[in-house]
Amino acid sequence: MSRAPIRSVRARAFTIPTDAPESDGTLEWRETTLVLAEIEAGGMRGLGYTYSDASAGKLIEDKLAEALRGEDALDIRARWTAMRDRTRNLGQTGLAATAISAVDNALWDLKGKLLGLPVAALVGRARREIRAYGSGGFTSYDDARLAAQLGGWAEQGCFAVKMKVGRKPGEDRRRMRVAREAIGAGTGLFIDANGAFDRKSALAFAEAAGGFCARWFEEPVSSNDLAGLRLLRDRAPAGMAITTGEYAFAPWTFRDLLGAGAVDVLQADATRCLGITGFLDAAALALAHEVPLSAHCAPALHLHACLAAPAAAHLEWFHDHVRIEAMLFDGAPRLAAGLLRDNGEPGLGLAPKEAELARFAV
Repeated sequence: MSRAPIRSVRARAFTIPTDAPESDGTLEWRETTLVLAEIEAGGMRGLGYTYSDASAGKLIEDKLAEALRGEDALDIRARWTAMRDRTRNLGQTGLAATAISAVDNALWDLKGKLLGLPVAALVGRARREIRAYGSGGFTSYDDARLAAQLGGWAEQGCFAVKMKVGRKPGEDRRRMRVAREAIGAGTGLFIDANGAFDRKSALAFAEAAGGFCARWFEEPVSSNDLAGLRLLRDRAPAGMAITTGEYAFAPWTFRDLLGAGAVDVLQADATRCLGITGFLDAAALALAHEVPLSAHCAPALHLHACLAAPAAAHLEWFHDHVRIEAMLFDGAPRLAAGLLRDNGEPGLGLAPKEAELARFAV
């Protein structure tokens, strides 16, 4: 196939209640919104999505579609550049970046379907499978639910599990003890503060978490505080990785994090960082800086990108998104002994469950 003109661009939004109240170090929520982008070309329909506000759907249909209709769906980088140009005066980060991400992800799915290849094979596989770590452990959970969730992932073979901290630091020592007892000595413990601490408080908390063999401290301070992240990286207990990157919406943010020596592991989120195209750019920067990469949330979307990116070390098996993606899409990945593989289907290997989508349509 030499050319595939884009015939239509569509966006829909769906809001799914959580299965229990959830909170982290800085935010509380009871629902999650998924914005689905669908693009038709060459007799095929590609789908991609972002976790964002429903208004991203209007931005896709009113602004980004203008840059896409009639253009070649196979030239993804050109379409990516055109969408960024079209949002110049809106600001190319934040909401606009999530909208571009959904469309870019749909373009990759569409190209894979048009060429009959999984996205991982389309990009070029670096590996056949990738490790996943279980992620949840919300600060709203009681000790019993915290132990059951994290312990369950350990039993499924996850090499590590992650819990939220920072909302009530005085209770977190007990919560980390509960987590460690539930997962045993052989499973890694990750913690995520979502930027809840200042620098000195984060240093003190890192020392306490080291007593429970915490191997990963995500966003101990704001991801905007590059000097603070570098301070934590230099002074955290041995064996504790300092990580961030989930709020990087553009390539220069990844560049700045790496250039400042602010992270031991770089995170990237293809629902925010301008799609799989932007994720692969972040992966190239991580590789050049010899820093491992980890995908943030949205495992069904990130699986193919992580199988293709040489710097990818693992991805996040995030409770909310695992649940949502299995509810809304056939072909969502399944965890097997802590590992994930794609299903071999063209594109992202996902098919929308229209009856389920209708239940949650905004």
